[in-house]
Formats: sequence, C-alpha cells, structure tokens
Amino acid sequence: AFAASANAFAPSNMAGNRATQLSATKDDMTRVGAAVLAGVAIFGATLPAQAITKSELNQLSYLQVKGTGLANRCSEVIGEDTITPKAGSRLGEMCIEPKAWAVEEDIGKGGKTEKKFVNSKVMTRQTYTLEGIEGSIKTDGGVISFVEEEGIDYAPTTVQLPGGERVPFLFTVKELVAKGNGGSFKPGFQMGGDFSVPSYRTGLFLDPKGRGGVTGYDMAVALPGLQNGEEEADLFSENNKTFDVGQGRIEMEVNKVNAEESEIGGVFVASQPGDTDMGSKVPKKILTKGIFYAKVQ
Repeated sequence: AFAASANAFAPSNMAGNRATQLSATKDDMTRVGAAVLAGVAIFGATLPAQAITKSELNQLSYLQVKGTGLANRCSEVIGEDTITPKAGSRLGEMCIEPKAWAVEEDIGKGGKTEKKFVNSKVMTRQTYTLEGIEGSIKTDGGVISFVEEEGIDYAPTTVQLPGGERVPFLFTVKELVAKGNGGSFKPGFQMGGDFSVPSYRTGLFLDPKGRGGVTGYDMAVALPGLQNGEEEADLFSENNKTFDVGQGRIEMEVNKVNAEESEIGGVFVASQPGDTDMGSKVPKKILTKGIFYAKVQ
C-alpha cells in the first residue's frame, strides 16, 4: 500500500523540447531496452515515469537524459536475492527520491485543535533527490549498521499546503547512523536512525532588511527607536540570526535485492524539522515518503 501511494506522487518527466534530439538518437535508445522506450513516441512525446534499472540508465548519453527528469529519479532494482556484506563493505551510489510530502498542522474541529499531517505539493523543480551518498557498513552482533559519510546529501526543497502557504526545508540525511534488524540485505530487511538537519540558510544570507548571521546589519536600520527598551524582545529573534541544527529520523525497508549487481532498493519514511528562518520562527514538522537505491561495494 505504501509503495502504491508513493508511486501516485511520481513526478511527470517532460521531454517535449528534446524531441529532435530523441529522434536523432533513436538507434542508441533501442539498445537500452524496453523499459526506457516503452510508450515513447519519438516525435514530441514525453518519457514515461516508469522503472529503469541502473544498467539501463548508464547506457544513456547526456543528451538522452537532459530534460527528461531521469536525473532526478532513483534506479529500480530487479530481484529478491540476499546479500551478506563482508568486513569493510560500503554502501555507495545511494539515491533517495521523495515521492510524497506532508506537513504537520494544527487542525481545529469542534472547538479543539489536534496535530495532523496535511498532504502538500512540491514546488521545487526536479532537483530534490539525494544522490551519490556513500558510507561504511558495520556488522555488530549480527546486525548491520550504516554510517553516512559523503555525497549530495542535502537538497533545499519547498512544498505548498492546500491553503497556499509554502514551507521550505532542507531535505537531508547528513550524518545518518542507521541500524538494521539483521545481518543480510534481503526483502523485508529494515534499518533506521537519526540524522542532522542543518539550517535551510547559511550565515551569509541577508534578509530583506540586510540582517545576516555573519554579515550585514545588526538591526533593522529603519527602526532604531525600537532597538532599545522593553520592545527589544519582540525583535530579538529577528535581529539575532542563528544557524539552527535540528534532528530528523528515517526508516528504510528493503524490498528488492539483486545479488549479481550488488544492488538493493526499497521504500523509506523520513521526518524532520522545516526552516526556522534563522531562528525567528518555530519550524514545522515535515514527513517525506519515497524510494531509495544503493549498491553494496
């Protein structure tokens, strides 16, 4: 059910303006396989948002990928094998692709308010997928643990609530330490852990009044009379920019394993805080669901 709901949010992949290039490379794409070409009309059609394996993707040229949205998608894994990592193994080429987003909101009903996650719409272009993540694998007591070390492990993202409010956040898995429930990667294997969520903006960012964390004005120049006295507390958080580091959590479940290619794939659910506007507002809680891919090296 989870995978089905995630697929419903798969972004459409457009290639209308690349029709001429796709036509010129028809022979090359034929060799890639039916997974890429199924349903593709060479003249003016769009590339379908369907499964494509890593080996098929690697056969595509830059021009064949450009403008199609494939660069923002994680590869599909075919197979239900078992991989037992050896000492010194690593997880590499990890890709984490969100498919659905929700924001925790206070919903009022019958004079009472309760917190519920509200489905939201992504406003960021197709640059929100994490890619090239690598880290070490350790096995302690027959249980696998993964420690994230490097890669494109953050992506500034903005989602929009049904009422029109936009919520920015830094989608990330920085410094993830995930512990599994077994010693082998196989369908049904689960692992999860906490990760750090850096500030959406850095200290060099200046707000509309020229105030920043490490540069810019110390206060709003147009409001000098409000910088002293009792009303200073109202502007304190606006004037004193901070680089807030929050904490998120991700749970991952493997549902596909290809032992021949050393690939694993599955689904994930992650929760993390949103943007604090450098300390001036309370962050909203963001829930993200999607798919992931990784290679055991």
